Amino acid sequence: MSKIAVVGSNMMDLITYVDHMPLRGETVEAPSFEMGHGGKGANQAIAAARLGSPVVMVTRVGEDAFADATLANFARNAIDTTHVLRTPGAPSGVAPIFVEPSGENSILIVKGANAHLAPADVDSAADLLKGCALILMQLEIPVETVYHTVKRAKEWGVPTLLVPAPALPDLDVARLADLAFLTPNETELATLTGLPVESEAQVEAAAKSLTARGIGTVVVTMGGRGALLVSGDEVRRVAPVKVEPVDTTGAGDAFIGAFAHFHTQGLPVFEALGEAATYAADSITRRGTQRSYATAADFRTRFPRKA
Repeated sequence: MSKIAVVGSNMMDLITYVDHMPLRGETVEAPSFEMGHGGKGANQAIAAARLGSPVVMVTRVGEDAFADATLANFARNAIDTTHVLRTPGAPSGVAPIFVEPSGENSILIVKGANAHLAPADVDSAADLLKGCALILMQLEIPVETVYHTVKRAKEWGVPTLLVPAPALPDLDVARLADLAFLTPNETELATLTGLPVESEAQVEAAAKSLTARGIGTVVVTMGGRGALLVSGDEVRRVAPVKVEPVDTTGAGDAFIGAFAHFHTQGLPVFEALGEAATYAADSITRRGTQRSYATAADFRTRFPRKA
């Protein structure tokens, strides 16, 4: 089975469920709190692994109890942790998350050890990365490490995918021209291109400006309105999957991890995106981040493959 690599982040999620977000200077009581595993990179790795893909993780943790818990979590999900590196003197990354009754969330991230993931760490993992069918990245690690991974992956002949989040206004698109996939949301697309994205026509034009600069395929995620696939002359709408949301935390990462799984297992891009949209929608019907990601068996029970 084709292997997926994630060069990216891990976080410990500190999730508070609130009746309403506090105003500046206001103290409010929250009904519940949970801890869980997160970070965009780790989330995508777990989603792909839960669906059955072999996954390699290249990341950094601190020297604390959160690091121990993260390593144990990867092990439970059969993720290769050869290149999950402990970082002396650094805390593990954390993400305080606030979830409102609607299921919408607000998130802070503290990168911690993730900020120390270096190009040299990618080179150290070269033997494993060369054998992968796809490498996933995000921007919760140093951007120079992302640029380096894209460059090295091209040398190895391995396609790459970048989720440009959190958005960086000075991201150098020229150094991302060898990406196979770029998957911004509408806000990130506007930040990357400097173009308006108020209408779907504007979203399409902004995405095309990126493919014109060398990026293979742009998939713009649009929340409850689905996603837009732009690749060469192809423009296709990925329909949303309607569910009753409970907690939207980590849905975007579920989408990416699922897409990586389905595409590397042989599905064409558009079909893989449709499966990923369904997987992500399923995840928001349960609380938590990674704990909301279904196994392959559970997913197929709820959403049998269409003939």
